[in-house]
Amino acid sequence: MKWVVTGGTGFIGRALTTELIARGDEVAVLSRGSAPGSAGKARRVAWTPGRIGAWTQELEGADAVVNLAGAGVMDARWSEARLAEVRSSRVDTTRVLAEAIATSKSRPGVLLSASAVGIYGMRMDDEMVDEDGAQGTDVLARICQDWEKAAQPAREVGVRVAHPRIGIVFGRGGGALERMIPPFRAFVGGPIGSGQQWMSWIHVQDVVAALCFAAQTASITGPFNVVAPEPVRMQELARTLGAVLGRPSAMRVPAFALRALLGDGAEAILTGQRVRPGRLLKAGFEFGHARLREALEDVTSRKAA
Repeated sequence: MKWVVTGGTGFIGRALTTELIARGDEVAVLSRGSAPGSAGKARRVAWTPGRIGAWTQELEGADAVVNLAGAGVMDARWSEARLAEVRSSRVDTTRVLAEAIATSKSRPGVLLSASAVGIYGMRMDDEMVDEDGAQGTDVLARICQDWEKAAQPAREVGVRVAHPRIGIVFGRGGGALERMIPPFRAFVGGPIGSGQQWMSWIHVQDVVAALCFAAQTASITGPFNVVAPEPVRMQELARTLGAVLGRPSAMRVPAFALRALLGDGAEAILTGQRVRPGRLLKAGFEFGHARLREALEDVTSRKAA
């Protein structure tokens, strides 16, 4: 297969590219500000997100395009400028990519354009949400909604478009655990806020497997949740992570401290969503890391290796 990947140098993108190369597939990574070259055995292609350029040639005859581009939501304190960057890096980039696909002479077979479980809103209820669940009205939910709508030009010309709504990703070399593990190692780890917020998590290897599965499963269109089958509360996550690391998990991070550090962005961590991967399960996808403890053991043992 021929794949085109945006956001290929990010946490999920690196894992996906590594897997595709190992499978023997052809991979073109659209890389912002980079000169043409190679990254491992993937071909690196310079592009400016949100602008048409020579990179559009890579779309011709591609089997699948995976759009993972987007500025990190929690990489900086929220401000109007930061949220505008988060939005533009997703919505504008996706719209231009979809328009380029729509005008291709030999259009890709499928566009997997990322989204996130944040589309369901910042919640504290216990409702299990599937792909048809009510969507939120907060700033992140609205960004996710516009992010998905931005792929419409590709959909209108008959390209299969699917939106992996990705949860909290665990893995080596990035993701949520990169920030959680150090305090636990230092014996000061614990739950954040009330500890009652739901965490819809997933192992990065299952994210990669789900993307590959969706690319080759014609019945998957529109949104599909990319989360493990059993979400957990933050308190259980902290307790399990502490047990796996052989460390206590009693040092709770109070909400006021997180708000002082992150401002409005703290609410994205102090709340959560209880999400079910309904469409993946219905399509027959099998998770490699469905249980929290096993997933954490895998990630932390890899860190130690």
